[in-house]
Amino acid sequence: MLALLQALQTPALPLSALQTPARARVSMLAAEERKRIAILGASGYTGAELCRLLQQHPHVTISALTSERYAGKSLSDVFPQFAAAPPLPLCKLEDVDWSGIDLAFACLPHATTQAVVLDLPPELRIVDLSADFRLRDTGVYEEWYGGEHLAPALQEEAVYGLTEIAREAVRTARLVANPGCYPTAAQLSLVPLLAAQQIEPSDIIIDAKSGATGAGRAPKEATLFCEVADGIHAYSVASHRHAPEIEQGLSAAAGEAVTVNFTPHLMPMSRGIFETIYVKLMPGVTAAQLRSTLQAAYADEAFVTVLPDKVIPQTRHVRGSNQCFISVMDDRLPGRAIVLAVIDNLVKGASGQAIQNMNVMLDFPETTAIEAVGAFP
Repeated sequence: MLALLQALQTPALPLSALQTPARARVSMLAAEERKRIAILGASGYTGAELCRLLQQHPHVTISALTSERYAGKSLSDVFPQFAAAPPLPLCKLEDVDWSGIDLAFACLPHATTQAVVLDLPPELRIVDLSADFRLRDTGVYEEWYGGEHLAPALQEEAVYGLTEIAREAVRTARLVANPGCYPTAAQLSLVPLLAAQQIEPSDIIIDAKSGATGAGRAPKEATLFCEVADGIHAYSVASHRHAPEIEQGLSAAAGEAVTVNFTPHLMPMSRGIFETIYVKLMPGVTAAQLRSTLQAAYADEAFVTVLPDKVIPQTRHVRGSNQCFISVMDDRLPGRAIVLAVIDNLVKGASGQAIQNMNVMLDFPETTAIEAVGAFP
């Protein structure tokens, strides 16, 4: 009773404090100390996902959002889920004031970022979510993407940003090439096993499945509802552009050229990557040893979880999270094993990993703003 009386006698907050909106109170916290961020191509799925995740980041402020198509509108006009968030105007790339911008996320179409980056301030740090700087060999890029690479000098300085594998290089990089979604799940699953020489480099089969957001937001016949719903289909068979990216990382881990059998499939879901990877074991190696190798490799990693024996990962359990769940199973065929991996293609496969890289680059705690577990159900 005494505590209650004391509480009732406590002076009330000033009326002005009670009338200050919660959003305004939060935004005033050390605003001058925050890093200023630009998102180029903010009206696509990866741009929207960056905005969603960065709304919760205590150390950055979104200072510029570009969209050639929707310039002059607010982000909430394009994505109504931002209606309750502070207004975020969209502008054309040419209208961005780069003074004071610390880092830019480039969410532009393939073959576009190269030319754009050449014209950006040389001190600006960049995380590129396109494929423009992922392939170290510009000749390979030209072969798979069908055009001349316009910035070969920048390609030489770009760091491939699979954070768990290249963290220290990412930390000091000016330009980080954010990995593709299929390559992220494949490399996290296989790089430690190849480095440990536990699987045969010449016998890897990757059966991959993706949600429709992996094709981007631009209208396409192949991603219309009636084309995607109620069925699945393979696409880019033996010709998907992520194949050389996967092989580049696996070859570096194996110390020899690796060519994989990689087939992607489109699933009737909006988000998610599921990869079933068939591997041949080196003599004397067991599936249990593969699991132990992966557990040791990722024991201190916040975003890679190796599941116990016989637990099968599911895309619904990582939806909206920056997690990669991996499992290793015995195959019925002697001397073989099956590795299963799931990620959310828009988070760990794109925007979440981009923020993870930004956190490393700007010396923030690596998990900031991307700690959330999957949204299930």
